Amino acid sequence: MSANQDTMPVVFIAHGAPPLLDDASWKSEVATWARALPVPKGILSLSAHWEHQPVAIGATTRVPLIYDFHGFPERYYALEYPSPGAPEVAARVRDLLRESGIAFVDEPSRGLDHGTYVPLMSMFPDADIPVLQVSLPGLDPKALYALGRALSPLRGEGVLIAASGFLTHNMRSLSERMTPAWAHEFDAWVAEVLLRGDVDALVDFHGRAPAARLAHPREEHFAPVIAAAAAAMSRVGKVTFPIAGFWSLAPSFSRRTVQFG
Repeated sequence: MSANQDTMPVVFIAHGAPPLLDDASWKSEVATWARALPVPKGILSLSAHWEHQPVAIGATTRVPLIYDFHGFPERYYALEYPSPGAPEVAARVRDLLRESGIAFVDEPSRGLDHGTYVPLMSMFPDADIPVLQVSLPGLDPKALYALGRALSPLRGEGVLIAASGFLTHNMRSLSERMTPAWAHEFDAWVAEVLLRGDVDALVDFHGRAPAARLAHPREEHFAPVIAAAAAAMSRVGKVTFPIAGFWSLAPSFSRRTVQFG
């Protein structure tokens, strides 16, 4: 891929579940934010919903979406997001992973999961930008950091690195009627760490963050922000939070979305 004069931002998106596509307020927030972003030549997605060791590179042709959720109305299982495949992005990713000594495999039949297409349906509803999904290499923070650093050069080539998950994610707290103190504390800690660009603290969040185990009994939804922050490290620029707060229907879940640069 040819170099692009402008460095693309890196983003971390609180991706939500398919019913958010019926939430006009959320869709408007996400769409307004996306319109202010540079238009990418391609999108590289790192979703909380795909872990694979070694790193796996998803489909580069149009294949069916993955409806990786249960118990929702039937219409959500008919969603479509017919974005073009991104073979050029995939070829560049292979090169970057080889250069960094990161093992990888191709998974040509693996489609986009809801952690990718739910936010993209509101951000880029025309589905006209090539999208490639790459797996997380598991949950080891050091491996996530290494992956983010390896992918960082894509920023100068017009590719939007878009990680998605949640900064707080405890399914056992879904019945909470108000945002618990631990969720506020963890969310605020992450925001402060990101603002000062302290990726070391993110990598060691189990040891440094308040209420880490309550915020993430299993940290798959936090893992993508480590990779995103690492990808942004070479040229972090200004860190902003285009969307913040907590979900009204799931008050322990942070809505915080992050833009690096």
